[in-house]
Amino acid sequence: MSIFKVFFQETANEVPVREWTKSVYVEGESEADVRKKLASRQYNIEFVTVLSGAHLEYEQNQEDFKTETV
Repeated sequence: MSIFKVFFQETANEVPVREWTKSVYVEGESEADVRKKLASRQYNIEFVTVLSGAHLEYEQNQEDFKTETV
């Protein structure tokens, strides 16, 4: 299982605006698995990226790092 960072807008029916982009960390098997897990939230998902190595360590050291339970 990997940790993915998901960039999204909370409103699915509006055009994405960078200043309103939020992110959430989710454990999953693949990008498709993560998108499926978040489908019920009706987010406008912009981008999903897998975190590994130094990038994962960096994110884990941020004070707002918390993996969502989905």
